[in-house]
Amino acid sequence: MAAADPGSPGPAAPGSIVLVATPIGNMSDMSPRATAALAEADLVLAEDTRRSGRLVEGRGRLLSYNDFNAVDRLPLIAARLEAGDRIALVTDAGMPGISDPCFRAVRLAVELGARVEVVPGPSAALTALVASALPVDRFLFEGFLPRKPGPRKARLLEISSLPHTLIAFVGPHHVAKVLADILEVMGDRQACMAREMTKLHEEYARGSVSELLRITSAKPPKGEVTLVVAGSRPRSASD
Repeated sequence: MAAADPGSPGPAAPGSIVLVATPIGNMSDMSPRATAALAEADLVLAEDTRRSGRLVEGRGRLLSYNDFNAVDRLPLIAARLEAGDRIALVTDAGMPGISDPCFRAVRLAVELGARVEVVPGPSAALTALVASALPVDRFLFEGFLPRKPGPRKARLLEISSLPHTLIAFVGPHHVAKVLADILEVMGDRQACMAREMTKLHEEYARGSVSELLRITSAKPPKGEVTLVVAGSRPRSASD
């Protein structure tokens, strides 16, 4: 009998990971399939267990998984997958894997040969984009721009010439600063600020960057904002 090749991969892990999209505001957007996926999971990894706790019966199945502990959770995830468990991943709201560490768990599952499933659903970035009245054929999702002005301006300069519509998440205390940097680096483009999407007080503010800057300087928004900014327009022969 030939000896086994020590470099060959072992048997695939029998478990599975399922990324479950949850509502970004209106709880009626929770799909029956998403509800079933959470109910059937042996373990639910959540960015914020306090927010996700209302979606999961049996809090003993719920465990935090976020930017601060994702790496430390990987051995546990590997062990549970190899034991044949079904693990659900959820974010604070919306589609997991967008501006969160879910990719680490997915990559681990793929390396182990475990099954990866997706229960698609709401996304704050795409909701804001399609409601912005800006071009949607090509877009660039930046997540959270750098907090410090220097790196933020450097990043904006890198992407300033791209024709793609820009989408970024911005904390309520940074909106005016981010808009001011965009105005300085990218010019006075058309933009849209979306907040409280799908909720009772849903709000879309559309206009030029300078107009939105005046609005937010006078009255800072409450809660996180999804900012959508028009891409660069090609120069005409007369420019």
